[in-house]
Amino acid sequence: MQFFKVLISTCLLLVSGFSLAKNSEQDMSQVKEIYLAGGCFWGVEEYFSRIKGVIDVSSGYANGHTQNPTYQQVITQTTGYAETVKITYDSSIVPLATLIDQYFKIIDPTSFNKQGNDRGDQYRTGIYYTDSADLNVIEPIFQKIKEKYAPKTIYTQLEPLKNFYLAEDYHQDYLKKNPYGYCHISFDSLNELKNLNLLVEE
Repeated sequence: MQFFKVLISTCLLLVSGFSLAKNSEQDMSQVKEIYLAGGCFWGVEEYFSRIKGVIDVSSGYANGHTQNPTYQQVITQTTGYAETVKITYDSSIVPLATLIDQYFKIIDPTSFNKQGNDRGDQYRTGIYYTDSADLNVIEPIFQKIKEKYAPKTIYTQLEPLKNFYLAEDYHQDYLKKNPYGYCHISFDSLNELKNLNLLVEE
């Protein structure tokens, strides 16, 4: 009798473990990433960290032509890198379209290699994707932006991600560590997400 009890318990544990693993696999399938360049990455990182469904935001350098770039190298404008944030998000909570819509509310897409007071090709704007299926979402928004700003030229890049290197530790969560630090963007547009329940409560 004791043997059968142990056997049943073992089977239940195996079934439970399989169910948890399956649910975990389903959850992971909703985890996506997108890379956004919007000028100085300090403000962009902080902005997207306040959106519900965003799992992680990291500052770094994207789409350049050297290996392991440092901040001091990037600011020489010889590496081809753009200050970029990597956004990892749960697409079942916040859709990519919302992230892209919010992105265009904090940049000037008609500004060439300049955002706020920052100038240089490292401060260019760009959307860098790792999944070509994301273009089905991004391209229609891009078209609306072009129509909105016509006849001005849109300088925001839309390209596949070529490479990405994390920035130095002191750049990560910069505005959380330095709440009065430099920031070129406004956070006001985040208020539009309140009605959608997509704003992280502080």
